Amino acid sequence: MPTFTSNDAQINYQTFGDATKPALIFSNSLGTNFKMWQAQIDFFQQDFFVICYDTRGHGASSAPQGPYSIDQLGQDVVNLLDHLNVEKAAFCGISMGGLTGQWLAIHRPERFNQVVVCNTAAKIGQEQAWNDRAALVREQGLQPIASTAASRWFTEPFIQSNATVVNNLQNDLAAGSAEGYASCCEALAKADVREQLKDITVPVLVVAGQQDPVTTVVDGQFMVERIANSQLFEINASHISNVELPNEFNQAVKQFIQA
Repeated sequence: MPTFTSNDAQINYQTFGDATKPALIFSNSLGTNFKMWQAQIDFFQQDFFVICYDTRGHGASSAPQGPYSIDQLGQDVVNLLDHLNVEKAAFCGISMGGLTGQWLAIHRPERFNQVVVCNTAAKIGQEQAWNDRAALVREQGLQPIASTAASRWFTEPFIQSNATVVNNLQNDLAAGSAEGYASCCEALAKADVREQLKDITVPVLVVAGQQDPVTTVVDGQFMVERIANSQLFEINASHISNVELPNEFNQAVKQFIQA
């Protein structure tokens, strides 16, 4: 799998489809890797040049000593586009990746045609809670977090009927880098773009899960009220909505990007 160097990190990425078609880049959530987008890769690669990558500290990307910052996470995306000679792309990120997308829409709007931010918020959670989680993970590893992740990620009916999918995601989390995860927790502790949403000019789709206990529909509404050229799509799923309801998710994203 190809990698490239972005500042102090080796970023693992993969591309799918025809490089002459419009580019669409996907950004994973905390504790996952780019394989979480498999249903989107399968769906979009006919019409788009699909770019997936593992956020620094995740998957097969390296995990340099943290803490990381949202600026670093955003710059890694810009550097990847530069590496691939992609001038402009559409962006789709979920949870932590959705916060990265907001940063990109604020700071690097010239690189993006559209930005889709899913199951996210302009500030996710509380600083102290993230710092506590980072400390816990550095001390105990990722197994305790992984063992309880399913209830934060998915609705109970989905967990009951999709045991393999859920187990694979939990296993990926448990096998990840504790330092990388903790360092991204520290990025999320500090990341707060609430005051800058009004500066966004790129068209934005906000996807909010009606069953999401982590980043709620209210969080989605907050963003849409402040971003001039934005719209809200509510999906009847929990926090990892692209896995729980891939068909509805894919159609919403495709309609927005092609509008």
